[in-house]
Amino acid sequence: MAPGLRERKKLKTKAAIQEAAIELFLRQGFDETTVEQIAAAAEISPSTFFNYFPTKEDVVFQDELDPLILAAFDSQPAGTNPIRAIRNAMKSVFEEITPEQDRLVRERIALMSSTQSLRAAMLAQFAELVDQLAALVASRTGGSPDDFAVRNFAGALLGVMMSAFLAVAADPKQDMMEAADRALAHLEAGLPLDRKAR
Repeated sequence: MAPGLRERKKLKTKAAIQEAAIELFLRQGFDETTVEQIAAAAEISPSTFFNYFPTKEDVVFQDELDPLILAAFDSQPAGTNPIRAIRNAMKSVFEEITPEQDRLVRERIALMSSTQSLRAAMLAQFAELVDQLAALVASRTGGSPDDFAVRNFAGALLGVMMSAFLAVAADPKQDMMEAADRALAHLEAGLPLDRKAR
């Protein structure tokens, strides 16, 4: 069901805040940018900012594509290898993103890779994503989200994805989907170090 007018307005406001914030972060630095400056640029009050983002870091970490990828992963046919399922999910989502969404994702990756305080905060987000992914993998495999193998798998999956996105940050000309899929294919192959095996 399509979102109603109220929900669309909220999504539009959230996108405007994130757009204004990313622009300021890139221009004057993450640590040097205040919530008040972001609110002014987005033409909202600081209190409205906190209705959408609990912290300044969340502006960079919150990604509208993450829930879509997780939902696409969850909807893959039963019995699909979990790595193949996430590859299929990412492909279906990334095939639909707009040039604007692609630009925003790249800018967020660049900020996360170049800002020390964001790198530190990424560890907390990583732990949350491991929990989310472990729950999804467990539901597909019949295991428990607390199972060592399930959590280890979720961590490995996120690790190769982080490596791929850092590579994209270092070389913005790289195709994001191709980099992510190569990383997942390498994991699916068992992370071989022998070039011939890749």
